[in-house]
Amino acid sequence: MKYVGAHVSAEGGVQNAPLNAFAIGATAFALFTKNQRQWFSSPLSAINIKEFRANCEKHDYKPFQILPHDSYLINLGHPEKEGLEKSRKSFLDEMKRCELLGLDRLNFHPGSHLNRISAEDCLKRIAESVNIALGETKGVTAVIENTAGQGTNLGHTFEQIKYIIDYVEDKSRIGVCFDTCHAYTSGYDVKSPEGFKETFAKFSEIIGFGYLKGMHLNDSKKDFATRVDRHENLGSGFLGEDTFSYIMNDNRFDDMPLILETPEESLWEAEIRKLFSLVKK
Repeated sequence: MKYVGAHVSAEGGVQNAPLNAFAIGATAFALFTKNQRQWFSSPLSAINIKEFRANCEKHDYKPFQILPHDSYLINLGHPEKEGLEKSRKSFLDEMKRCELLGLDRLNFHPGSHLNRISAEDCLKRIAESVNIALGETKGVTAVIENTAGQGTNLGHTFEQIKYIIDYVEDKSRIGVCFDTCHAYTSGYDVKSPEGFKETFAKFSEIIGFGYLKGMHLNDSKKDFATRVDRHENLGSGFLGEDTFSYIMNDNRFDDMPLILETPEESLWEAEIRKLFSLVKK
């Protein structure tokens, strides 16, 4: 079964996210459990936690339908000690917030070498950072998001993601989120039927579908292999509709959160309906 939603607002408290998701007809959702542009925020209150869980239960959102996202500031492969320690502390805080909310996964961008260390050393640091967080939490899977490869960001090839996974000690708590825009602009042709088939054959061979814990369904403002991360609303970018039709009709993408991060929030309700309309009877 397909579970489709969007990255909804948690303004006013995390307990509002499931309400905002239900209001647009979402059967899955993503959220920030704190301000994504701050390193640290006030702890979640007992009321926040209780109401979040109650609202999820009321609208039938199970943990596997929810894909929280960590702060944009975090760089788990930071080349400098101060930046690395701050990122690791913030990431651990995010994992613990998910644990308190009863969530079972946290999506994160792997990290950047900033042209100060090698890509390999950066990837090892990312894995070490994940190991630290997993060692101090329970029940939450760290979910690596593939990137567009903009600047010095890593995680734009399946091989890089697999490298991180290989160095993570607890393989049962590491996963992957596949972003369609990032994949296309990083050089994976998910637009043509042949390219889509080849891309996921490679994904299966290099990473393995057992690690896939969610997807971001985004069209792209930028063309193939430009290595630029700019999302577009569905059908308005270089991908068009076909990519999303392939996904909605492929049972390999069942039973996980399929999340819109498209720029025009007012279109999310219509985009969710559109995605379900692509399912062939």
